[in-house]
Amino acid sequence: MKVLVVLACILAGCLAQAPHPCRTPPFLSGALSVSTQNEKLWAVAKYEYDAFGRRVRLTEMGNYENKTFTVDFLLLYREATMYEIDTKTRSCKKSPLKDDFHPWEIPKSASLVGQAILGSSSGPGQGLLVNTWIGDLPQGAGKFISTVTEFGCIPVSTVYHTDQFGWMVTSLFNNVVGITDPSQLNPPDFCLGVETGSEEEPASFFNLFHKKQ
Repeated sequence: MKVLVVLACILAGCLAQAPHPCRTPPFLSGALSVSTQNEKLWAVAKYEYDAFGRRVRLTEMGNYENKTFTVDFLLLYREATMYEIDTKTRSCKKSPLKDDFHPWEIPKSASLVGQAILGSSSGPGQGLLVNTWIGDLPQGAGKFISTVTEFGCIPVSTVYHTDQFGWMVTSLFNNVVGITDPSQLNPPDFCLGVETGSEEEPASFFNLFHKKQ
């Protein structure tokens, strides 16, 4: 009985601590979905995320203005380069990447909105404790509202506003800590030696989800 009382006190103490800004694990893979307020865009993508190497891979399919698309992007922030990859034709386009790399995190400047349990608190394993934060997007691009898990700082969803689409909602799922296939974060051999297109406009992470082939 004493052991149970001690464990209950420890658990209560953990839950009583105020949530604090956190950083997502440096290696993460999984899937995400994107939808927009004006209903022009929806997309689902597999992703690999490497904060140490500053690399992100997005293999995406979706619908933009009633037209379906499939795209595959590799973002290499250290090289300020983005590859648009077509594995079927073994070809790729190379574009400059204008964004700075921003780790997936809740910045210290963010403000806590609240803490909640997704699912149910009625029984063990039925719910997930999450924290929701509000803050500013990089480079003054607007506001964001992000929800991450209390334990592990695994991203659950992010809502942010753009002039083109209004509010955009990104939801992450099937997250795995680690990279399931590290080769996905390197350019394929058929992309090596490809020159940057002279007419390619610099790419940005926030416009990838409506870039069409």
